[in-house]
Amino acid sequence: MKKKGDILIIDDNEAMLVSLRMLLKNVFEDVQTSATPNAIPSLLRKKKPDVVLLDMNFGRGINNGNEGLFWLKEIKRLEPEVAVVLFTAYADIDLAVKGIKEGAADFVVKPFENVVLVEKLTALRRKEAGRLTPRLAELCYWGQSKTMEELHVMAEKVAVTDANILITGENGTGKEVLAREIHRLSRRSGRQMVTVDMGAVSETLFESELFGYMRGAFTDAKSDKPGKMELAEGSTLFMDEIGNLSYPLQAKLLNALQRRTVTRIGGTKEIPINLRLITATNRNLQQMVQEGTFREDLLYRINTICLHLPPLRERKEDIMPLAERFVGKFASLYGKPPIALDEKTQKALVTYPWPGNIRELEHCMERAVILGEVALPDLPASSTSSPVSSVSLASMERDLIARTIHDCEGNLTLVAHRLDISRQTLYNKIKKYGL
Repeated sequence: MKKKGDILIIDDNEAMLVSLRMLLKNVFEDVQTSATPNAIPSLLRKKKPDVVLLDMNFGRGINNGNEGLFWLKEIKRLEPEVAVVLFTAYADIDLAVKGIKEGAADFVVKPFENVVLVEKLTALRRKEAGRLTPRLAELCYWGQSKTMEELHVMAEKVAVTDANILITGENGTGKEVLAREIHRLSRRSGRQMVTVDMGAVSETLFESELFGYMRGAFTDAKSDKPGKMELAEGSTLFMDEIGNLSYPLQAKLLNALQRRTVTRIGGTKEIPINLRLITATNRNLQQMVQEGTFREDLLYRINTICLHLPPLRERKEDIMPLAERFVGKFASLYGKPPIALDEKTQKALVTYPWPGNIRELEHCMERAVILGEVALPDLPASSTSSPVSSVSLASMERDLIARTIHDCEGNLTLVAHRLDISRQTLYNKIKKYGL
């Protein structure tokens, strides 16, 4: 990833500005910062940036986000083509949605992950023919295998329709990346895609998360809050891990999809919804239907088009192009020179089965860039001939979890049961090891 474009960062936290300058100087050609929003007009005139990263609160003790919204409007008035990303330490979805409606391109909640922040900002930095063009197509690398070429063609065909799409594939194959690319190519791309991970939503929070609630509906309901289905109005709703939804909750989801309305908890008004649904799962829903654990009518509703992402071990010709792509990405991110992947390393990379798929390969290349070289010990333990004594406890734990996920065919509830750990602990370890 070459340095390209300019960014302006407005945040009253000097330490944050220093941190962001260090992070983004290897990504953007020019990084301007200011601790006061009053400098925004002059900075915009001085050098029109591609992206503005704007904090939402500046006054001491004031956390309502009104200052951020005011300056968002000013930026869009002065430079309509500039992409504005809102930056806030308060995960207030209502405020974020209001900012999106006022013209913000995206929002980031502090604390943030460096890679996620960089990808969001670089997705908005390129200028072509005088206008900004998102780089999501570039971020969604399809690979050169025949299977992925066919998937690319199919995705482009269905993206322009409003058909509901089910994306299947193992963990780490890029289901959410594919969903975002479909949204980008759709007629609804003018609005941000809304995502919800059904595997991380408890049954007790399902209705409030998807349908929203009214003030006073329960103890902590201090204000009205729209649900994810309502927030996806005119856009795309991506529901990951749909196979983890319990049978009773499947009926509630189906009812909302059929009626195309939602009713907030504690409310009586039916709110119409106009959304495009994309779901994803690593489980076999047809088999679950036969076992009586997934509703057949819901499967028909979400499965107008099914797109399957094959595991990385079944498309080995894509491993090296992806590895080289990740090396370039992290070399740019960390300001390090690109590392060479010699023949021995390439053979090891292609031979290894990658149970964590693309996500695991990405994490492996990130570690290699940070350490400055790719040596066989940098690869997952099972891809080398290292003696057992050299394998760390973390590597053994990672391999055990990866094998159990494979044996349980991605059923994370069953995986957690077999490993005798909670689902939340399992999710944390999956994230930790890049599975």
